[in-house]
Amino acid sequence: MLRYALIFLVVALIAGALGFGGIAGAASGIATILFYIFIVLFVVGLIMHLVNGRRVL
Repeated sequence: MLRYALIFLVVALIAGALGFGGIAGAASGIATILFYIFIVLFVVGLIMHLVNGRRVL
């Protein structure tokens, strides 16, 4: 998911540099949404790992 967020970010940067404002805005919005979803899933996964994780020692 983070990969898709980075791809849309690159598309937005390239489109913005070439002057395609509408496409850049849409790609930037999609990248932002995917990034936040990734962060939420990462935090949930981290919490689940800490709660259910096995102790080494």
